[in-house]
Amino acid sequence: MITMDMLCVRVERVTPAELEDWIARAWIRPDGEPGFYRFQPIDEARVRLIVELRYDLRIDDEALPLVLSLLDQLYAERRHLGRVRDALARADATSLRETLARILDETAPES
Repeated sequence: MITMDMLCVRVERVTPAELEDWIARAWIRPDGEPGFYRFQPIDEARVRLIVELRYDLRIDDEALPLVLSLLDQLYAERRHLGRVRDALARADATSLRETLARILDETAPES
């Protein structure tokens, strides 16, 4: 587990005050209570993402919740599609795979 101080050292452009604000806004959801937060590696990745969005891409605090929500949805769909891909790869049903491939080819947008 990562403490707030460790996280601020690892992600140089973030301060404890910013982390507290981001926790209050529910942009980050660490374990523990105020003053005793413990961060997982996924929280560190989220902090790095927020830092990049705010400081490199200059997305303001008004738009950031929408961007984070859209990215969360995108990542969830990617995980879901990965599970579907893995299930299809394990399936013995060759005809099912062929049918799905045909349907996907038929519904693919034209370039």
